[in-house]
Amino acid sequence: MRPKAPGNTSNQNTNMANKLSLKLLIDRKSQKVLFAEAEKEFVDFLLTLLALPVASVTRLLKNHSMVGCIGNLYESIENLSDTYIQSGQTKNILLNPVSPSLPSAQNHPLLLEDGATGRSMKFYSCNSFHYVTDVYGGACPSCKNGMTNERAFVMPNAGNSSQEKVGGFVKGVVTYTVMDDLVVKPMSTISSITVLNKFNVQDVGHLEESVVEVGMKEGLAILKASFNSKKVLTDVFLGSGMKKA
Repeated sequence: MRPKAPGNTSNQNTNMANKLSLKLLIDRKSQKVLFAEAEKEFVDFLLTLLALPVASVTRLLKNHSMVGCIGNLYESIENLSDTYIQSGQTKNILLNPVSPSLPSAQNHPLLLEDGATGRSMKFYSCNSFHYVTDVYGGACPSCKNGMTNERAFVMPNAGNSSQEKVGGFVKGVVTYTVMDDLVVKPMSTISSITVLNKFNVQDVGHLEESVVEVGMKEGLAILKASFNSKKVLTDVFLGSGMKKA
């Protein structure tokens, strides 16, 4: 009988009431988001998306009208009987791949609910500790026993309390400009003026600031739109009438 993988209870119980705020500059005349003023946490979220395995992206977007056929491939593996899986292999390797150890994902509310990034800290071995794997229940290549004994993994610089507290990819000493097509740059007065000139904004009276909430729903919408749109922020926050903060 195949052993069951332990549940990821710490991630599944994450309180999704914690949302990020994002300040948008909207041109109401053209109904377009020119750019967003974002803090470190939102930029870290965007950068974390780059490290998600394809299967994790597929799982996240499966119920959100995913474009293309990769969802069909994912469901095929889900529905494939274990009878056809090689001995010592498990479907979990493909269906629930472990992301790299992402410094921005450790405490990020937008991704932890799915568990796509939280499992990277769990490793398993057989009783004799011949090998270590990140997949629960596989067969040890040496003794062929199940690799079900959880082992601790210590992050580099684990003793650095200040780094552990801050985390993430980018520094929080500045505010960032996130363009409609997700180009990210440090914000400055000059860069903001350059953006207005780029979009040929003649009447600033048509410009409006709007603060929106970004939670799991909006995070998934951003992930989906990033694959098929060059105007992600406009599509997500103006196209579907997302709730303002």
